Amino acid sequence: MKLLRYGPAGQEKPGMLAADGTLRDLSGTVADIAGDVISPEGLERLRAIDPQSLPVVEGEPRLGPCVAGLQKIVCIGLNYSDHAAETGAEPPEEPIIFAKALNALCGPNDDVEMPRGSTALDWEVELAVIIGKKTKYVSEADAMDHVAGFAIMNDVSERNFQTKRSGQWTKGKSHDTFGPLGPWLVTRDEVADPHNLDMWLDVNGERRQTGNSNTLIFNVPHVISYLSQFMTLMPGDVISTGTPPGVGMGMKPPQYLKPGDVMTLSIAGLGEQRQTVVQA
Repeated sequence: MKLLRYGPAGQEKPGMLAADGTLRDLSGTVADIAGDVISPEGLERLRAIDPQSLPVVEGEPRLGPCVAGLQKIVCIGLNYSDHAAETGAEPPEEPIIFAKALNALCGPNDDVEMPRGSTALDWEVELAVIIGKKTKYVSEADAMDHVAGFAIMNDVSERNFQTKRSGQWTKGKSHDTFGPLGPWLVTRDEVADPHNLDMWLDVNGERRQTGNSNTLIFNVPHVISYLSQFMTLMPGDVISTGTPPGVGMGMKPPQYLKPGDVMTLSIAGLGEQRQTVVQA
């Protein structure tokens, strides 16, 4: 299934993308794409619904973040071997963890704000894992049973805030709109192998990132199990698993975003995003 949320920011309704490409309204069935709705039992109930029986959503409404009710966004840094190489960093011995504030979350096609004082706004196409049930001290063998599905995240970053303003990375990752998520949550059963997904990102129509999740240093079960040793993951929580090479920081010389630039990004089977940069 492809689950989504549509409507004005803060007023999104739950929906489903039918096989014929039509957007179907789920608001008569569930309150939101959140909580128990994305548990294994909740997803089974949704699978039993004939999408053709649901009302069609007319037009092209705004898409919001594809999941609600999350408590945290946890990101994994330098988790692609080829990306670590382009930054000149040694591959980490353990996953590098940082947080992205919840206010960063936005829809997949919403404008991305360039913060005041920003000089190094960067892009990162990433595979996001969406947790479906409470996860604490889970083994790698059982970790995938806790996944509701997958989505695209653009881990937008301000590199000077991230690396030159002292402290941890979070301040360069958490501005409003720095976490476009969606367009939809693709349930785990529809992603045959999350470790073999092609991904790309263009800026103004020019290819910047080309990669595949097969170069992940720490795979999805490892990351989930690892995180669950330090924090309890809850339904809706998002894990952004890292980015392949081609970020602006890694270019020679570095190239960064400016107002008016357009980012387009995709991961095989998970849809596509498009954002325009605007000044905050």
